[in-house]
Amino acid sequence: MIQLYPRRFEEVALNALRIIAGFLFFQHGAQKLWGWFDGTAVEFPELRFFAGVIEFFGGILIALGLFTRAAAFLAAGVMAFAYFMAHAPQGFWPILNRGSLAALYCFVFLYLVARGPGVLSLDRVVGRSRGAGRDGEPDPRTAPTRQEVA
Repeated sequence: MIQLYPRRFEEVALNALRIIAGFLFFQHGAQKLWGWFDGTAVEFPELRFFAGVIEFFGGILIALGLFTRAAAFLAAGVMAFAYFMAHAPQGFWPILNRGSLAALYCFVFLYLVARGPGVLSLDRVVGRSRGAGRDGEPDPRTAPTRQEVA
């Protein structure tokens, strides 16, 4: 089979996806919490305030690659909730109900939950990213042996 790109770029692409998605996501939270980036701040008891907290801090954690799987899981949940509560009632097609970005963020973050943060992450530095190596295969350095499992 012909490969369109070398495998060595997979990690670069994963890390770039994580960093850029986290950076963009944090900006949505900053708009909601403090009105940055030409946004409008929302008040504390509003539901959008709590979404802003997850977007802001989750986006920073995802970009840094710290507690990546947990932050991405929460972020994906918030985006799924936002899509079904705010966008889906406006119509079926995401392009028409303006929910494309929420749906895309949701699936990008679900991918990060499944794949992990990549090698250029604080999770990797502090040893939190264990158990999955390249292509989802168990990392032989950290995966338990059959004797340890039994």
